[in-house]
Amino acid sequence: MSTAHASVPEIRYAAVTFDCPDPAELARFYGDALGLPVAHSSDDFVLLARADAPGLGFNRLADYRRPTWPDPGQEKQAHLEFGVDDLDAAQARLLALGAVEPAVQPQPDRWRVLLDPAGHPFCITTLVQPPAPRPAPRPGPAPQG
Repeated sequence: MSTAHASVPEIRYAAVTFDCPDPAELARFYGDALGLPVAHSSDDFVLLARADAPGLGFNRLADYRRPTWPDPGQEKQAHLEFGVDDLDAAQARLLALGAVEPAVQPQPDRWRVLLDPAGHPFCITTLVQPPAPRPAPRPGPAPQG
């Protein structure tokens, strides 16, 4: 085993994504309720987010079944999204930490689906970039006194 320190890829918490029958409709509801703007939109996915904060995503699921909570007949649906700079490096790091790669990968060039050690799915993606650095505060006038 090498003693050289490999660079650890940065992994950013990006969003929680909810499965739903109509992403635009659910995004409209939460966008209005929380005052969040649309950061990304397609027919099957909408992400609400500000540049400096994680967001909420809404993913179209063709056979979506409404949760029946608190009745466990149909559990709630959600998963985490993590922004990364390098899919391969981040995936390797997460697999080393105990994640599992499922056989199905819908768009592996854009995002990867992994399973946490308890079997919960989550995604890593290069589509979510880190927030731009905030400008340093400008010095104010010197105190009088």
